[in-house]
Amino acid sequence: MAKSNPQRTAETPSVFQRLKETAHRLKMETYALYLAYRDPRTPWYAKVWTLFVVAHTFSPIDLIPDFIPILGYLDDIFVTPIGIWLALKMIPAEVMTEARERARQLPIRNNSLGQVGMAVIIVIWLAAAIGICYLVYHFWKK
Repeated sequence: MAKSNPQRTAETPSVFQRLKETAHRLKMETYALYLAYRDPRTPWYAKVWTLFVVAHTFSPIDLIPDFIPILGYLDDIFVTPIGIWLALKMIPAEVMTEARERARQLPIRNNSLGQVGMAVIIVIWLAAAIGICYLVYHFWKK
């Protein structure tokens, strides 16, 4: 028995369209976080966390490179959404509401955000490398 192929209607978005819309919403939400980060009503601890999340999201390089099997995609699949979720919990609701409205009206400028993100990730990698070298040195010294 042959399977029938239901025809797509104009109302049914394709998987690709849904993914594209989700990616756009995620990018807009991250940009709104950036705008909320700049708001003086945002607590300092939320600013620190939000800066890390926004920089990581807009960075041209990943915290965990994608070529590392399984772990490389974990930061894209889990770290970014969880980081955004935590940042949203830390920022006052009225600040986020205003930031979302401004994000819809302003064009996304992520060149400097990407550079900050790249710098943050490079610093993290350098700190990890220095820490590993320190541990290896003290291990071999004994």
